[in-house]
Amino acid sequence: MSLTYLLITMNNINNLAYVHPDAIIGQNVIIEPFVFIDKNVVIGNNCIIRTGAIIRSGARIGDNNEIYEGAIIAAQPQDFRWKGEDSLVIIGNNNKIREHVIINRSIHPGGETRIGDNSYILAQSHIGHDSVIGDYCVLGNAVKIAGDVKIGNYSIFSSNSLVHEGCDVGDWVLVKGGCRVNNNVPPFVIMAHNPIEYAGVNAFVMAKGGMRNDVIDEIAKAYRHIYHSSTSTFNGVRRIEIDIEDIPEKKQIVKFIKKHNYNIAAVPKLDEE
Repeated sequence: MSLTYLLITMNNINNLAYVHPDAIIGQNVIIEPFVFIDKNVVIGNNCIIRTGAIIRSGARIGDNNEIYEGAIIAAQPQDFRWKGEDSLVIIGNNNKIREHVIINRSIHPGGETRIGDNSYILAQSHIGHDSVIGDYCVLGNAVKIAGDVKIGNYSIFSSNSLVHEGCDVGDWVLVKGGCRVNNNVPPFVIMAHNPIEYAGVNAFVMAKGGMRNDVIDEIAKAYRHIYHSSTSTFNGVRRIEIDIEDIPEKKQIVKFIKKHNYNIAAVPKLDEE
């Protein structure tokens, strides 16, 4: 009895789909017509792979994921530095990846592009090589994430927003539609417009996520020292360390900005004397 026959009997695999004999498919998986699943692929339990999706070599997909029509997982990297090395895309659990999303695998041998858990990636979005998307994220329609980008947990990118290669975006960030992120974005903020501008703290989403109002107020106060005080980012951080209550969110803000050598997006340029 062939492995392909066993897969079909254990799961709901349409006979118009192609599943490579070496692919590892979990239990209760639905694979619709015209799906292509390559060798060196692992798909967990209770996943749905919709019509025309392509799962290329190097994909590692967890449980309870739904991959919609025309999506390509573990596509070859769009980078001249990649010379055909084997690499991975690792996707966690409980994600929805909508129509025509493209996720590129790493350019490094054994490297990873990684998607966390419980995220929603909308149609025509693109995630470049070696990027890391956290948990509970939303990428709107046609969001473009370049290579080597890090996106923190609970972050939302509205439709047609762009993130430049190598940028680091913190937790609980909201990037509004059409915004072009060209530098590191610290946690808990809203970024908007093009060129990018600071538009306040992400108060509504953080409150919906259970964050207390007094904590949100301290976060807003901290960012006034960065974005509204007509001083350097270095001095703004010093003011945060002195002026803001000693809460975990304060430590997270200071740690992020120092980690990136005070180089963050949308800081106003000081007038030259």
